[in-house]
Amino acid sequence: MSLIFRRGIASMASYKNASKVVCIGRNYADHVKELNNQRPKQPFFFLKPTSSILPPGAGPVIRPKGVDLHYEIELALIMGKQVKDLEASDEKGALDAIESYALSIDMTARNAQNEAKKKGLPWDISKGFDTFLPMSEIIPKSAIPDPHNIEIYLSVNNKMQQEDNTNLMLFTIPRILSDISKVMTLEKGDIVITGTPKGVGPVVPGDIMRAGIRVNGKELPESRIEVGVEESTSTYEFSET
Repeated sequence: MSLIFRRGIASMASYKNASKVVCIGRNYADHVKELNNQRPKQPFFFLKPTSSILPPGAGPVIRPKGVDLHYEIELALIMGKQVKDLEASDEKGALDAIESYALSIDMTARNAQNEAKKKGLPWDISKGFDTFLPMSEIIPKSAIPDPHNIEIYLSVNNKMQQEDNTNLMLFTIPRILSDISKVMTLEKGDIVITGTPKGVGPVVPGDIMRAGIRVNGKELPESRIEVGVEESTSTYEFSET
């Protein structure tokens, strides 16, 4: 059994332990600007269903009919213990609560999201389709000594679209985990994705997304994602509410 195959199996098993996926929105200033959103005064978060998780090697991202599909690259935290009422000042407690890391692509039905924002409706449809959260292999904690100083990137058909450092986050990981844990308890195995930098954009069937993490200029093999996009064969088609 190859090392890559064993890592993939281990990653898939780990992701099945998640009771929820918590997503931080608007956590990079330039991304806030590119979507004409308001800069948040505190961490802003929402949920993706665990059924949206696409483990490494599990197949393509499926674009539902009628959807303007966008990518958003994000650092993911895999929680190693229960966290409740964490204080933002407890940096050690926050980082100690993280078991491992991963890279994720928060796929978004942008037209559905834009309609939801305009009409004050929930975002669930825009974020929640099956395959809408491609994940890398699990990244050992030791491979990322400082999660606030890594480069994350994503290309589409070998053209770089997103490439920025996590030191640009508006809210650091301790603040993120603190705010979440004061609203909902984070359980062991839960996934927190920490926001996307500038450069989000569309993909269509036939496109190939490639993504990764660099630490001190060196790419982490476990972080690599390569995933294609295919059109859904379902009868479902998105239409305005």
